[in-house]
Amino acid sequence: MLKLLRYLKPPKNWHLQAIILIGAIAGFGLYAAIESNAVSYLSDDPKACVNCHVMTPEYVSWQRSSHREVANCNDCHVPHENYAKKMLFKAKDGLYHASVFTTKSEPQVIQMKKASAQVVQSNCIRCHENQVTDAKLSGTVTNHYEHRTSKNCWECHKHVPHGRVHSLSSVKYYGKIPSEHQETVPEWLKKQMTE
Repeated sequence: MLKLLRYLKPPKNWHLQAIILIGAIAGFGLYAAIESNAVSYLSDDPKACVNCHVMTPEYVSWQRSSHREVANCNDCHVPHENYAKKMLFKAKDGLYHASVFTTKSEPQVIQMKKASAQVVQSNCIRCHENQVTDAKLSGTVTNHYEHRTSKNCWECHKHVPHGRVHSLSSVKYYGKIPSEHQETVPEWLKKQMTE
């Protein structure tokens, strides 16, 4: 370990520059963490998901759904096998979202990646295991037994919780969430649209 530290230590004539560089990197990192409200992402608070304005429609539709009473964003969109896997997934997903938002390359239509879809599917089954395995449903819902293993839950239940039912098309949008998160069109996009 000492050998590695000696190797990384800059020559004496570079100490001041190294200290300045390390200070600048630490300062920029601290500024970015404060400006992006990074600590909020460690919590399960759904408002953390609307720190970037792109997620506002999803937040509002969830807020008006029946799921808001029993589940937050992380209950559906993050794995629950263990704490380490949960935090690793949140970090990976969060870095992806932050980079897409920072580079202004948000897709027009937000869709889950394959890994996220697998997590959501397993969380649907985790919470609704009794309904999924209920023998009574096999008699009332056509092919329910076969479809529960061959389809994703949202292929049939597409309005839960971000769909048209109890969502943006059925509730008044503005005034339901803090004003800072009401604008869904970023300034850079407005500017491009007017040019």
